[in-house]
Amino acid sequence: MKQRTLGKNPGGTIKVSEIGYGCFGLSGVYGAAKDAESIAIIRKAVDLGVTMLDSADSYGPHHNEELVGKALVGIRDKVILATKFGQRFNPDGTRSICGTPEYVRSACDASLKRLNVDVIDLYYQHRVDKTVQIEETVGAMAELVKAGKVRHLGLSEVSAANLRRAHKVHPITAVQSELSLWSRQDEADILPACRELGVGYVAYSPLGRGFLTGTVESSEKFEEKDVRRTMPRFTATNIDHNLQLVWRIGELARAKGATPAQLALAWVLAKGPDVVPIPGTRREARLVENLGAAEIRLTAGEIAGLEEIAKIGVVQGDRYGAMMMGTVDR
Repeated sequence: MKQRTLGKNPGGTIKVSEIGYGCFGLSGVYGAAKDAESIAIIRKAVDLGVTMLDSADSYGPHHNEELVGKALVGIRDKVILATKFGQRFNPDGTRSICGTPEYVRSACDASLKRLNVDVIDLYYQHRVDKTVQIEETVGAMAELVKAGKVRHLGLSEVSAANLRRAHKVHPITAVQSELSLWSRQDEADILPACRELGVGYVAYSPLGRGFLTGTVESSEKFEEKDVRRTMPRFTATNIDHNLQLVWRIGELARAKGATPAQLALAWVLAKGPDVVPIPGTRREARLVENLGAAEIRLTAGEIAGLEEIAKIGVVQGDRYGAMMMGTVDR
């Protein structure tokens, strides 16, 4: 697996595999998952050259970090470990965003314990707390670096303005946001801001939560607790329209001798050497398929063809429901 560099600032540069692994789907959000099988797929990813694993304290909640901690036994030195804080689950089942310095410190200590590690390689603020100045939050995160608990800092779903403010407090190594052929909103402002500041970009859901693989035809087939049932793009109102995008991508994939998933990932990789997609899967065959995207080289004409099909705004429905969209810093 080839390597890519995230960040270009002193103390803010790390090298990772050009395709990472997102662990979100291992905590039941897309259907039931067995821990033993999840641990095995994480370790298989590392065996195949993946060096970046992505988790968060809210996945589960908490279950995902504990799972990753178990999977890392004996292989911690082979992995750049990323996790996140900021989405807090309240006793009544509601979710809130918190970025106070006190919470930053307590969340980090809790994550270190669950992950069973001494240091987190890349620590993201999962969502910006709009009630706390970002300088306060990132200042507390910077203290974690000084304390040796965290090596690098990141922000997730952050606006260009808040990224610039945060970067003045401490070098930001990476921004993690959603980027795929059906989520191209960051190309206009976030990616240019990252490049202006020397910040890497980590693309989550680069396969559109499985939609761009061509295997999703109806939300009715999702399990009862599958989070996609709550997402507007997967509703009966929107999915038929959005499937037209997938069918056309599939045609190009067949012409290229690739799968739709590989073509979609190759497009993300072609966005630049500072972009690292982190697809997730529970199946070894899909893992191998995804990693095969690194061998695909798209021509300028092929990229233009994909972007003509997947024009910004062509997809129907928001990325999240109204409550979750309200937590996105845009």
